[in-house]
Amino acid sequence: MKKMKKIAMLLLTVVFAAAMFAGCAQKTTKDTSLDDIKKAGVIKIGMDAGYAPFELVDNNSNIVGFDVDLGNKIAEKLGVKAEIVNTSFNGIIVALTSDKFDMIISGLSVTDERKQQIAFAGPYLQSAQIIIVSSDNTEIKSAADLKGKVIGVQLGSTGEVAAKKLEGLKEIKSYDAVPDELIDLATGRLDAVIVDKPVGGYYVTQSTNKDAYKTLDEALVKEDIGIGLEKEDAALTAEVQKIYDGLVADGTMSKISIKWFGYDAYAK
Repeated sequence: MKKMKKIAMLLLTVVFAAAMFAGCAQKTTKDTSLDDIKKAGVIKIGMDAGYAPFELVDNNSNIVGFDVDLGNKIAEKLGVKAEIVNTSFNGIIVALTSDKFDMIISGLSVTDERKQQIAFAGPYLQSAQIIIVSSDNTEIKSAADLKGKVIGVQLGSTGEVAAKKLEGLKEIKSYDAVPDELIDLATGRLDAVIVDKPVGGYYVTQSTNKDAYKTLDEALVKEDIGIGLEKEDAALTAEVQKIYDGLVADGTMSKISIKWFGYDAYAK
């Protein structure tokens, strides 16, 4: 009997020690996200290069744009190089959480649904969803006039979300790239396009057929745009936020904004 008690006590001691070890291991787990980036000497940034002026491919096949300049500045402050990973916007959050890159800078709107999946730094810009119609369209003057109409949106965008909340639409057509929507609008395949204000404005002004478009005054949704990071990368997220705040304070963000948008989005 005494022998059985000794064995039982020994087993309890082993179990207790194992539990204590596991608890200590959990407590001492360190977030190395920032250290890992600095050690690697590079930060990988996911973006969809068909979303000008946030990101686009220039005539030399280089990815450039507002988000690229912001990403390069963040990398510079981290003391590492920026590596752009061109990714379809529709799957960009899944790619981040699958470790395809370290953060998203791609005109990514901050939504409650996305905050359940990833963390955000910033926000670095406030935008809005706008409605673009053909310049000769006298029928559509507001969102209320979109009933029974065919609307174009970018796949996976908050413009698509906004369109799905509108009642009475005839059809919502989703596109991989905004320029394709505008082409179909100009040729009469669409009645209207719903798109981010900076993006829609850029593509219209850059179009060889810019007189074919008209932007309505009404904004469907006002939204913040942020930098997406993995939830567990708290140290990296905090450092990116600190760097971004510094870029606003020293006027760098104003310069980038004027360069790509033609106005200072950070003027008080």
